[in-house]
Amino acid sequence: MNKKEIAEIRKQFSPSNCAITRICGCYVDAEKEKRTELKEAFLSLPEEEMFKYFEIFKKSLSGTPGKNLINLEFPLEQELSDGCQSFLLKLRDSKLKDDILIEEFYDKIIEQYAYGENYYIILIHAVYDVPGKANDGDEMFDASEYVYEHILCSICPVKLSKAGLCYNEATNHIEDRIRDWIVEVPDKAFLFPAFNDRNSDIHGLLYYSKNPEELQPDFMESFLGCQIPMTAKSQRESFHSIIEDTLGNDCSYDTVRTIHEKLTAMVEEHKEEPEPLTLDKTEVRHLLAHSGASEESLQTFDQEYERTTGNEHSSFLASNIISSRKFEVKTPDITIQVNPERTDLIETKLIDGRRCIVIQMDDNVQVNGINIKGLIKE
Repeated sequence: MNKKEIAEIRKQFSPSNCAITRICGCYVDAEKEKRTELKEAFLSLPEEEMFKYFEIFKKSLSGTPGKNLINLEFPLEQELSDGCQSFLLKLRDSKLKDDILIEEFYDKIIEQYAYGENYYIILIHAVYDVPGKANDGDEMFDASEYVYEHILCSICPVKLSKAGLCYNEATNHIEDRIRDWIVEVPDKAFLFPAFNDRNSDIHGLLYYSKNPEELQPDFMESFLGCQIPMTAKSQRESFHSIIEDTLGNDCSYDTVRTIHEKLTAMVEEHKEEPEPLTLDKTEVRHLLAHSGASEESLQTFDQEYERTTGNEHSSFLASNIISSRKFEVKTPDITIQVNPERTDLIETKLIDGRRCIVIQMDDNVQVNGINIKGLIKE
């Protein structure tokens, strides 16, 4: 799913667009025991509760695609009758009215989800009547093309509110505040099936993780049956390793700066596209070749790429391997932050037999907030 498709589903979580038919919930304590359950038509909830749930569902589809929101595909074996995809399909088709299936769903999460405190499992069923699109891109609400029937599961931590004092209006006193168990924003969530090309894709789902570096791979593999993608941090580290190992002694400041500049330009050119910019093996090699890497150093590229990623078909999300708003030069004792548009102000030189980082300076220089007048002593 791309940004536009995700945004289209998020828009349904409002009173005017609500397509949710049913909601189920299960409160689980730290001992993995079910404490209470909820099963009812969503529109029968009090209005105040509906708004709180809408916020949770929107959070379940928030963040950056490729970091917090990850598209997952089911392996073929998971689409067999006893597979994870087949189970989720049965759950969706039941419209959450099969109590046995719902209890089995809760049990699977409780068994596989690694969390040592209380949490609340929320499961909804929704039917979105997808409007058609005119030639100019405008939605035609009276010309629906098909129905997107889906489920969304959100797993929310439940924690005690902070201790403190409050004003009791009834007694007109400042007193100790009663601590309540609060349902927080979701830590994990998933949407099934995926909404690809504005249509149902039962071969995939969209997975959400509040912390992109804590995907819970065991939960993804055991409960969802999907292969684990590289996290944003892993992608960045792998990309850096490929550059360092491939270039070797050719990994100079100028080469790395050129790679950064070319990547930044590619991201800028692609920013209006709904699909995030990704680089596969061929594109990474092309990037290195046009950034100053010699043909000799590129001879080991294929080997380094497959060794580092574990798969020649792996690709990198550009937003995970570069920050277009940051350029940093770092030594064990010094860190230099540079405007990405002025990387030309830094160069490396050999001075008196020592490798040095040379920074061009003008008259506007501050040290600890103090304007410096005399820059150089003769």
